[in-house]
Amino acid sequence: MLGQHKITNIFYYVSDLDRTEVFWRDGVGLEVMRVEDGGHAFLTAPTAGGVDLLFFEGEVKAGNCPMIVFDLADGGIDAVLDGLLTQGAALMTPVSHAPGGWSAEVTDPDGHIVSIYQSGELPR
Repeated sequence: MLGQHKITNIFYYVSDLDRTEVFWRDGVGLEVMRVEDGGHAFLTAPTAGGVDLLFFEGEVKAGNCPMIVFDLADGGIDAVLDGLLTQGAALMTPVSHAPGGWSAEVTDPDGHIVSIYQSGELPR
């Protein structure tokens, strides 16, 4: 089901956005951009392979990142989430607002986080 969808992001929680920006820009050499969304800031850093690294300030603890994000370009986030849950995924975050769209997170049977993202508005 997700095998036909592009991985567009790898998501990290970080404790300090400024420090993270300097490390990934000056240390790693990526072009890092700060984005403001509804009063919250995050960093995005495109890679040569077309996968963006995303950095959000939050609790840094083992197991909560990095998180692979699948982009559902054709929509259908509710159906994809239902399919993952049917196959044994455990719900972490139900479909909820994310920058520019909607996301949901599940864990695989070993506890690894998988995120799905749909841009735009959800059909009602």
